[in-house]
Amino acid sequence: MTARHHAIQNPARFAVLGSLGRVCRLGLSTRGNTALDPSDVLEAFRRGTRYFNWCCHPDGMSAAVRRLRPEQRSDLLLALQLYSRDAQGARKELDGYLGELGTDYVDVVTYYYVEHEEEWTEIHSPGGAAEALQHARREGVVRALGVTTHQRKLGAQIVRGNGVDVLMIRYNAAHRGAETDVFPVTDELGVPIVAYTGVRWGALLKPNPEDPEGFRPPSAPDCYRFALCHPSVSVALMAPNGRAELEEDLSLLDDWRGLRESEYAALRAHGDRVRRHAGSFP
Repeated sequence: MTARHHAIQNPARFAVLGSLGRVCRLGLSTRGNTALDPSDVLEAFRRGTRYFNWCCHPDGMSAAVRRLRPEQRSDLLLALQLYSRDAQGARKELDGYLGELGTDYVDVVTYYYVEHEEEWTEIHSPGGAAEALQHARREGVVRALGVTTHQRKLGAQIVRGNGVDVLMIRYNAAHRGAETDVFPVTDELGVPIVAYTGVRWGALLKPNPEDPEGFRPPSAPDCYRFALCHPSVSVALMAPNGRAELEEDLSLLDDWRGLRESEYAALRAHGDRVRRHAGSFP
């Protein structure tokens, strides 16, 4: 069995995120248009999900983090995205997040949606946000720094030139450009990838006008399996809306497996159809 076939059929359950250590590859994310109760988030933690990506608005995840005992908090990798581009704004923003989360440190902070090279230059200019976050890192308030972007080539350029610890980028069956534009670079440099939009905003879960007769759209767990089948992906983020969707997603932990070659190929083909019909995106 080749390495590629092995990864598809038997994906690793855990990944090492540099100095942050080992973590389950299925992560949990919240968004402004989803809702989870604190009990939902704590259930995900109990079941083994240890990478939380918080949406930076008060919600069930921030409330759940406040409830964690110190030994539980030390077993969690907590990530958030920073909007500010200047140092003063970054300090204020980070202080507010720490207060809402009830924690004195964050494991991962990524500069949020850096879509243009000029933004990255601004972040790293005198008085830029990097000035504040590098200080926070030296003080132990932030453990790792990264970037979140939709722009694959820009993401690869940043990884090559700036020593970021984590790259957060889209990857799903319909959006596979990272396989050629990003993963070779992050693999070479050992930079972990956190993949988001695993269900392509729900489009991968729906029928498509070009679907062959008898085709059934994949489940959300199978969409996450698709991302996890790629060994370059360190963490794939699920973003369920409510307990029912969370339970469906967490079923992956009870049945950890990859996809058969035929299933993997069918999902790629479905992703191509979704790409043609679910609206354009780069």
